[in-house]
Amino acid sequence: MKNIIVGALTLLIFALMAYTASQGRAYQGGEHSKVVENIGTKSSAQSEANSLQEKSDREKETDQLKAIKDKAGNIGNIKTSAEYKSKCAACHGANGSGEQDDRKLMGPKLYGQNSEKIYKDLIDFKAGRKENIIMKGLLINTSEEELRKFADEIGAFSLQSQKQSE
Repeated sequence: MKNIIVGALTLLIFALMAYTASQGRAYQGGEHSKVVENIGTKSSAQSEANSLQEKSDREKETDQLKAIKDKAGNIGNIKTSAEYKSKCAACHGANGSGEQDDRKLMGPKLYGQNSEKIYKDLIDFKAGRKENIIMKGLLINTSEEELRKFADEIGAFSLQSQKQSE
């Protein structure tokens, strides 16, 4: 009985294989492989035109990025204290932008915020009204006078960059 079942399944498998082979190119992508072949036979003139278009698009993007950076001001040359560099720059960036070397950092953007808002946020982090373990750990032994200095320094970032761009 087992031999009959195994024989019937073997015949069924061979029949399915024959059907698949008759449909053509089953293991090479079927009908969709023909589309890929057509893409490969594109004329060289079209590919050159596309590469020129891509270059001009890249140049446009580069020009747009440069214009945005110029419009935002020169925030790369902001003077910061050693305390800011040691406590804040790792998460918020050396200039408070929340980015470093075109990659997003853990902390939010501080650049452009006023000193009163930053001071209030620092007090809230220290008191635990705002939840952030890293901020609470950094600020737990910091006096309110030092918090005020941090807030004033960070609040002056946008003023520094405006003076430098003028």
